[in-house]
Formats: sequence, structure tokens, C-alpha cells
Amino acid sequence: MKTTPVVVSIQIAPAATEAMVVVEEIRAVPGRGLEGDRYFTATGTFSKGQGTGRQVTLIEAEALEALNRDYQVELDPKDSRRNIVTRNVALNHLVGREFRVGAATLRGMRLCEPCSHLERLVGKKTSPGLVHRGGLRADILTEGAIRIGDPILA
Repeated sequence: MKTTPVVVSIQIAPAATEAMVVVEEIRAVPGRGLEGDRYFTATGTFSKGQGTGRQVTLIEAEALEALNRDYQVELDPKDSRRNIVTRNVALNHLVGREFRVGAATLRGMRLCEPCSHLERLVGKKTSPGLVHRGGLRADILTEGAIRIGDPILA
């Protein structure tokens, strides 16, 4: 039986290094990011840098579960510092591809590899378990609402 790729949780942070806040739905805006998130308001840690893939980040729930199972590092979805947690979708395969999340269309730009910044913020050694499983950085192509439970169409 095929399982539907789906949004499991959504979280944003109002400013750099602030705790992520779980929300039920969010508006994705091309060229800006997720309304209310630190990168939407250009107050994120990496907002000053140029480049693509800063509008929204995604991570697989399965990667967080494997981090706990294989490395004994428990990481709450909001502590992953990624905006959208997914289930049943191979995010690495979406680099360079357009896909829909709820009513918004995104383009996968590059992998979101783990870094020492994440480890400092959460106080846990996450890098070994999230290498090549740290998620996806994406740009927003069309505006739309994204809700928990929304399908992901790749």
C-alpha cells in the first residue's frame, strides 16, 4: 500500500536563535519565505548571505526518528530548526525539482546539511546522524497556504 507524502508539523522562529514556534498553518510567499519566520523578516542568522534556498527548509520525520534510533539523539521536530517536517517523501530527490506543499509550489535548491550552529542551539551532537539527511532548502515559486496534514506532490 502506497502512503501519501504529508506535512507532519510546521514551525517558525520570529528571529535568529529564538525558539521555534509550532503553527497549524502558514502562508508561503515567493521571494520572502514563510510569513512570520525569521527569514521572511530578514532577521535569520544567515539572512545577510546571498543565495537561494533560504525561504523554507524541510526535514523528514524519518530522519529525526533514525537520529534517535541509531545515534540515541532525541530531537523534537521544532528543535531541528527546519520549517516543515514531512513524512513519506525522499526530500534529497527533490533537489532541482518543483513540488507542491499544500497550496504552495516550491523548488528544491540544495540539501540542508547539519552544522555546528544547529548543535550549539540545541546542545546536542546532531551532525553525524543528519549528514545527507538534514533536510532540504527550497525557494517558494507560488504563494499559498501550507497546513499540517497537507499532501506533498512531487
